[in-house]
Amino acid sequence: MADPIKKALTRRRMMRGRWIEEEPNERLVLGVKFAIGMTAFMWALELAHIAFLHSWNAEIFASITGLSGTVIGVFVGQKA
Repeated sequence: MADPIKKALTRRRMMRGRWIEEEPNERLVLGVKFAIGMTAFMWALELAHIAFLHSWNAEIFASITGLSGTVIGVFVGQKA
């Protein structure tokens, strides 16, 4: 089964009438997977905080926003 993150980070460009695919560095793929996993964990932590303490935690939401921005920035920067 193909890795969707690796496929999303793969660059395709035209060179001499042929498409050339440049695969991303494996460390970049692992870093993006880690950031996505941490974002999912932080969402779960925020939901647990709301469920048990009945309040919103701005610090957790700020870390979710930062991680999401990092992941989106990697995807946009890698394709450019």
